[in-house]
Amino acid sequence: MKRKIYNQLVKWKKESDGKTALLIDGARRVGKSYIVEKFAKENYKTYILIDFSKTSKEIKELFENYIENLDYLFIYISNYYKVQLYERESLIIFDEVQFCPKARAAIKHLVADGRYDYIETGSLISIKKNVQDILIPSEEHKIELKPMDFEEFLWASGNEMLMNFIKECYDKKRPLSPALHRKAMDYFKEYLIVGGMPQAVKVYIETKDFNKVDEVKRDIITLYREDIRKYADNVYLKVEHIFDNIPSQLQKHEKKFNLSSLDENARYREYYGAFYWLEDAGLINLAYNTTEPNIGLGLSKNESSFKCYMFDTGLLISMAFDENGIVSQEVYKKILFDKLSFNEGMLIENVVAQMLKANGKKLYYFSKNNRKDSKETMEIDFLIDKPKITSKHNIIPIEVKSGKNYTYNSLEKFQAKYKDYVAEPMIIHTDDLKDENGILYLPIYMVSLI
Repeated sequence: MKRKIYNQLVKWKKESDGKTALLIDGARRVGKSYIVEKFAKENYKTYILIDFSKTSKEIKELFENYIENLDYLFIYISNYYKVQLYERESLIIFDEVQFCPKARAAIKHLVADGRYDYIETGSLISIKKNVQDILIPSEEHKIELKPMDFEEFLWASGNEMLMNFIKECYDKKRPLSPALHRKAMDYFKEYLIVGGMPQAVKVYIETKDFNKVDEVKRDIITLYREDIRKYADNVYLKVEHIFDNIPSQLQKHEKKFNLSSLDENARYREYYGAFYWLEDAGLINLAYNTTEPNIGLGLSKNESSFKCYMFDTGLLISMAFDENGIVSQEVYKKILFDKLSFNEGMLIENVVAQMLKANGKKLYYFSKNNRKDSKETMEIDFLIDKPKITSKHNIIPIEVKSGKNYTYNSLEKFQAKYKDYVAEPMIIHTDDLKDENGILYLPIYMVSLI
């Protein structure tokens, strides 16, 4: 399972040269342990992986009792795991480091010692919780691993070339051609419904059996529910309620999260902590309404008006079509071949949010309702900054369209009202690329290139 984060690990090893430890966090089951061990095997003479979720109490206590005697610490670990350590040629991995906060605190001394390299992995759900009574080491360099993106899905499917051609067409603003566009869309539909969780992708590639894929995804969802009950403390009921309501909220035409659906007397201040917990755990992507489409979209965001997307669209499908405890193979095939009548827009918009977020974009949308003046009423799905900021025309408005026949009245009104702010607007759709009338129409598989 080839992952893009691998290149970041190589870059860290070369540039850090032992002066920092690397902390890789992310939601559960996104593939942190796998990619780190693969990196260790291919880039070091030897490595030791300490899995703190199941290692002995004796090993954990070493980091409390012998941090001032590193020679003994290394001798003990080397003999316990039967691995010879070599200065500047060995890596020690602290897997699931949240289960041993003292080991994380020890990073400061281990990095200063300089003999070996260190990588920590941890779940976003619990790594920020288990920090009581420890000093967070400043020697940590942190990166987050997200679900597999479309290009990584193509690699797993054995296609190393298609995304390169897609990038070339995006750069030159030209369509792929009918045949290649159909091929790209076929792959993307598979990615949409399988999702980016590595275990689900692996099962799909090996079996092409949607029932088995769905079993994997449901196990992951069950794991998240258990984590919510375990780690969300006094807000776990609200967190669970929000988590369960994500599909129904996105199914609505107006996808803004409606708190009254949870409780008719609900107030944002009462649920803020629960939404923050889910976002902090990496399980949702929040898009906030911004009232001024100018540089610094976050300066004018309305925190009480937001959309709540699932962080992986494949998991969203397993949650949305939960009739008999599993989404049948028949339902998956109907989605794949556009034969199922449902609000497909919720999946398309969710995967666009997922792709933008994976590409480092902060999520904002624009919504304005004026009952007295229809020209002032408009809704834009996403607003993002241009890659290179200029004196004006810095905001790219993005509309997401799932069907073949659609209008874009809001986009036209938005362009007219905010013409000094707006760069070339984009419509994300399921057809091939075209550039006409000042609008760039992008096929959905190009979103990660924006």
